[in-house]
Amino acid sequence: MGKWQEMTKEELETQYSPSRWSPRLDKDAVIEAHVQAVSKGTQNAQAATQTLLNVPYGLGEGEKLDVYLPKEHSETFPLVLYIHGGYWQFLSKDISGFTAGPLTTHGIALAAVGYDVAPKGQLEVMVRQVRQSVAFAVQQYTGISGIYLLGHSAGAHLAAMVLSTDWAEFGVVPNIKGAFLVSGIYDLEPIIHTYVNDTLRMDRVVAQQNSPVRYVPKLEGRRDCQVLVAVAQHDPPEFHRQSQEYFQALRAAGWSASLLDMGDTDHFDIIEKLTQEDYVLTQIILKMIARG
Repeated sequence: MGKWQEMTKEELETQYSPSRWSPRLDKDAVIEAHVQAVSKGTQNAQAATQTLLNVPYGLGEGEKLDVYLPKEHSETFPLVLYIHGGYWQFLSKDISGFTAGPLTTHGIALAAVGYDVAPKGQLEVMVRQVRQSVAFAVQQYTGISGIYLLGHSAGAHLAAMVLSTDWAEFGVVPNIKGAFLVSGIYDLEPIIHTYVNDTLRMDRVVAQQNSPVRYVPKLEGRRDCQVLVAVAQHDPPEFHRQSQEYFQALRAAGWSASLLDMGDTDHFDIIEKLTQEDYVLTQIILKMIARG
């Protein structure tokens, strides 16, 4: 029996409430500050960058991308798809362009992915939508030199699910060169037993089928996709455990993966600071894409 199975409901809820672990602010204030930070960052990015907002990648109302174009136009460019967090039931693409500044300055496009959060969207629907957004981007923008996934929290889960996609049904094999998974959850089973599932209404089968740690494809010889699994120093212990286990599963399956514990960060500012070019994680992302 794994350690989380021995926890009480109350202990699990504490472990899966990252807002309770921030040393900066109390649990409500840190979420409020996060929404303000990403909203302001997105406004700044939209004011400074050429954008294509609300580009439909599917027929659904929520199936849209906000694209931030590189400052210097060239024939080919890398594309980062940003998948927002919010425990699959909160936040949106409309405030998810905050990382665009340093990327577009370096000739990289950013697309913030919209998906139907719960209760409108069920988990399987969100997974399919994010996969579809990747397939659409590859078919729509022929100048893409490589796709990079950037996901935070629940968005890191969805990005990890993209890595386990059978692309045959989408009729395209995207050139995914890298994935930056920040403060993510990779095993959904513990979530069933917390307040988070009040809105998601997952059963055990859905949770298991959508847990990327269970579905890491074996890589035979193909090592060109780099995966960075990042976790904040002040993320809850369960987030650290999950990051470690997913990293180990990737390595065991032959993936080129690295694990980064970001000092002096919590679950929220680890991603908010990507507005800053000199931030350690921004630099790592830019260098990985430059090597692409």
